[in-house]
Amino acid sequence: MIKANDPSLKSWVEVPENSDFPIQNLPFGIFKTDYMEAGAGVAIGDYILDLTYLHENGFLDGLGLPSGVFNHHYLNHFIGLGKEKTREVRNRISELLEAGNDELRDNKPAREIALVPMDEAEMLMPVKVPNYTDFYSSEEHATNVGTMFRDPDNALLPNWKHIPVGYHGRASSIVASGVDIHRPKGQTKAPDADKPSFGPCKRLDFELEMAFITCKENGLGNSIPTGKAEDFIFGFVLFNDWSARDIQVWEYVPLGPFLAKNFASSISPWIVTMDALEPFRTKGPEQKPEVLSYLEVKGEKNFDINLQVLLQPEGGEENTICNSNFKYMYWNVNQQLAHHTINGCNIQVGDMYASGTISGPTPDSYGSMLELAWKGTKPIKLSDGSERKFLEDGDTVIMRGYAEKDGVRIGFGEVRSKVLPAN
Repeated sequence: MIKANDPSLKSWVEVPENSDFPIQNLPFGIFKTDYMEAGAGVAIGDYILDLTYLHENGFLDGLGLPSGVFNHHYLNHFIGLGKEKTREVRNRISELLEAGNDELRDNKPAREIALVPMDEAEMLMPVKVPNYTDFYSSEEHATNVGTMFRDPDNALLPNWKHIPVGYHGRASSIVASGVDIHRPKGQTKAPDADKPSFGPCKRLDFELEMAFITCKENGLGNSIPTGKAEDFIFGFVLFNDWSARDIQVWEYVPLGPFLAKNFASSISPWIVTMDALEPFRTKGPEQKPEVLSYLEVKGEKNFDINLQVLLQPEGGEENTICNSNFKYMYWNVNQQLAHHTINGCNIQVGDMYASGTISGPTPDSYGSMLELAWKGTKPIKLSDGSERKFLEDGDTVIMRGYAEKDGVRIGFGEVRSKVLPAN
């Protein structure tokens, strides 16, 4: 067992019941306050532990960390040290926060500086994202979309069960939770129209996804086998892959997603380490037909993470509209990274790889409005009496996720974004 994962650990920092951030989690992020520049921190309960302060004041001595490694606007420098080193840091933070350790607990001046209340901080993008890839790895989602737009009897395209399908997206428009999103504009074409028209998207959608972030380079021309993929994965965030469905349906043939996707993607700001998720491994769906040898995996490579989407109208209440789970993914992250690099593609520190929409087997577990309202034919009823086929201006989309086992809850916080009118 990784030392910091011990379910018996308790912290001297008060952790509210059902908090996403117990001592067994310790996710990493970038924060700033009115009185502090941006830097790295770790979430514990309702506080952020300032890693820059800990490092500069000797609490992390003996770990061989470079000077100023936490005093950056992104975590790339830190996670690029590799998983062995970042695991040592997480274990040391766990020691400092453990109930019986008085190093920081009984040092009142240091404790009061190092622990920053979350409500005083603004969370920022945790990494500088050099490259972004979006996969399409939920069989239920791919089947639903294929049923709606193609042939229900042949919903999956012939390649889908042989390769983890994906595309390269736009890294520059990935933003952290709390950044509002303008409704995109573009070309659309109504089925009964002779030619396309231009204007704001009328079918704006979310997609419930998770994303992993890489912490190591493989070098151009080198492949990453499935058995070594996890050496390259630092951790995970929640990911909202905003989609303009009416723009997408007009543009995606022949080259796939473009303007329907690249206007914005939103992520939760805390990176939950792969180490913290070790206890929540589970088997994935049975893969038939058998995959090619370079995609074969041994052991449990999926993760049992409960996921939820809520929709809040302007001035209204939060409405839970989706309950899904990351374990439903047909293609796991080891297979995704192995396939991504089998041709020698070089990955970089901070690269982000989204899972694709995570839909489950029941209608309430579908991970997009397109599916939940079934292409607009089954509108979603909200608590205020209104209905939604797709998102309206003023709607706020909230995604939350957590894993729970043996009395330990490892959460991701949330990704929350409001839809603003088109510019």
